[in-house]
Amino acid sequence: MESGVPPGADSPLAGVRILAVEQYGAGPFATMVLADLGAEVIKIEPPDGGDIGRRVPPWTVDDDSLFFQSLNRGKKSVAIDLKHPDGKALFGRLVARSDVVFSNARGTSPERLGITYEQLKRHNPAVVCAFLTGFGRRGPRADQPAYDYIVQAMSGMAAMGGEPDGPPVRAGVSVVDFSAGLAAAVAMLAGLHRARATGRGCDIDTSLFATALNLTNYLASWTMTRGYHPRRQPRGAHPSIVPSQLFETADGWVMVMCQTDAFFHELVQRMDLSDVAADARFADMAGRLKHKDELLTRLEREFKQHNVADWLARLEGGVPVAPVNDLVQALADPQVDALGLIVEYDHPEFGRVKQVAGPVQTFGERADPLPGPALGADTSDLLRGLAGVSEAELQELLSRGVVA
Repeated sequence: MESGVPPGADSPLAGVRILAVEQYGAGPFATMVLADLGAEVIKIEPPDGGDIGRRVPPWTVDDDSLFFQSLNRGKKSVAIDLKHPDGKALFGRLVARSDVVFSNARGTSPERLGITYEQLKRHNPAVVCAFLTGFGRRGPRADQPAYDYIVQAMSGMAAMGGEPDGPPVRAGVSVVDFSAGLAAAVAMLAGLHRARATGRGCDIDTSLFATALNLTNYLASWTMTRGYHPRRQPRGAHPSIVPSQLFETADGWVMVMCQTDAFFHELVQRMDLSDVAADARFADMAGRLKHKDELLTRLEREFKQHNVADWLARLEGGVPVAPVNDLVQALADPQVDALGLIVEYDHPEFGRVKQVAGPVQTFGERADPLPGPALGADTSDLLRGLAGVSEAELQELLSRGVVA
């Protein structure tokens, strides 16, 4: 397919075109990951306001926000009313020149919008129709609204978070949204690989609920296979590996994870705990779990004797350890700069915008990103160039509000 990527651009997804019928968080995150890798992502937005992420406070101006910018860099915007017959016809003309149609509309909405493979294959037999819904496109919850925090609660994740005597706790970031976005990106690439090999497109699905349940992984297997009942652990501890938790120091907190016997023995050596190192009760994982109360009492007492910086100087490089950073500290870590994990660009309203880069680093030079698009910024150019819309037809569509 033709693409807006400059010829010869050293991008893994150069030449891939995605029509994204998307809103808010998880869906835009999925396509931004692919846009960062060189795909041409065209947001198909309703003319009356566009993506609701454009209006998420606190930093908003007109039909734009820093929230929207964080999820839509490098994309284009075409404003089309997909509920209007003429809008559907225009969309079909774009589908004919595209590789993927992606949507994070709720449940059965894709069928109502007419964007499933069965409904679009007449325009393009090789088009991949990928869907990221809340609860899937079938089943009793299919049309229920779903958001990250709702699914964290429903999937058992929130029940496992927090201290044993405290309330359930959700993750501090939208872990389900962004994990589901990555799953959707993989789904699009899987469907595209098959389509290019066979010439046939398909429907391919993932959901917030499926992703969240998938994240319970070994805990779910233990529960179903051995009747295990997950319980909240003190100080964010691992359910079976000891020590693997937060420890309070003289001036803050560190996270220590001794997931192997070798790491544990390195830990107690660097802490100068020769008595613990020699204690047969703590020689292996099973013993440390059985005698965790005695071991943790000893370690907790020792960690309080020194501050965070002292423990990091002593343990880093030999033991998995980290300070509990706030976000400002996390963004200032030297590893961020070493990996080039901050991107920035100029925005006409917000000035110099800085964002976290995509999670995949690729070969070659990385082009400076472009801001997230203004609503309908590319409507005229793309309808003329891709859909073959004449100037007279375009003006008539604009006058009737079918496009904007």
